[in-house]
Amino acid sequence: MSKKRLSSYIINFVIVLAVFVVLQLLISNGVISRYYGRIINLICINTILAVSLNLSTGFLGQLVLGHAGFMAVGAYFAALITLNSGDSSAALFPVALIVGGITAAIIGLLIGIPALRLQGDYLAIITLGFGEIIRVIFNNLPVFGGAKGLNGIASHTTFAWVYVLAIITIFVCYTLIKSKNGRLIVTIREDEIASTASGVNTTYIKLFAFVLSAFFAGIAGALYAHQVGVISPDKFDFNYSIEILVMVVLGGMGSVTGSVIAAIVLTILPEALRSFSDYRMLLYSGVLVVMMLFKPLGLLGQVELSLSGAAKAIKRRFSRGKAQTPPAQEE
Repeated sequence: MSKKRLSSYIINFVIVLAVFVVLQLLISNGVISRYYGRIINLICINTILAVSLNLSTGFLGQLVLGHAGFMAVGAYFAALITLNSGDSSAALFPVALIVGGITAAIIGLLIGIPALRLQGDYLAIITLGFGEIIRVIFNNLPVFGGAKGLNGIASHTTFAWVYVLAIITIFVCYTLIKSKNGRLIVTIREDEIASTASGVNTTYIKLFAFVLSAFFAGIAGALYAHQVGVISPDKFDFNYSIEILVMVVLGGMGSVTGSVIAAIVLTILPEALRSFSDYRMLLYSGVLVVMMLFKPLGLLGQVELSLSGAAKAIKRRFSRGKAQTPPAQEE
């Protein structure tokens, strides 16, 4: 690893750690109310969903319309573990998170093996059908609570959990895209036929990205279930998959930082417009239409922002301004 990249990682880590410490102190001391704390948690959960979907839809170029289905799998299986563990549910929460992610990844593997042989609209239709099948299964099996869903789920999701897991998701996806396999993922998006002709195992690469995307969606579902305390099949419908997809499109298909920014904006915006309850969805839709008209590639397109780069730019600007300040003249 070069010194420049190592320096960048260190600066990013320090900034991320500083943000965590500040927010954690504000939440712990009650400066940030419980309501706003839950919004921050939801921002982190939506960040995990948007970044993971961007991996399969933005970077890989495969339109997936069933991301909420993977989230539902993680939410239900993680909830069942803590609900059936009694007083030890808090100790088993990390296990529930892992089980939720792995279960979603296994389902993603089973769906991806036949589905990823298709492209375009055909893949979108299959993933859409998968999302609806998952919802119907949870809606009809008594073990999953049927139409009423599951309630009484312990509130184990804290800011520390969602923040750390969101950072891990961003780091893994960003590092993957900058790696050899990541370049192969982007190559498949640009020209799958040429990639196959060049000897790239496109099936393996597509399946790997798809399963990893499903894994993080399952983690997000597990966090969500232990935040709201009540889950039902209706929450994870087609509309929710579209909401996640909108975050990816708005931020930029092929930009991790774009997905993060879009997740923040599209989580805060509905809450900010809550006082205009009669017109909230109209204003929300209008903002999206305007964005697509004037920024069709999304907020960032395929551009990535760097915390270390921003810090260095601020430092250069401050140094330049300090150097241009004339010295005080003595009388």
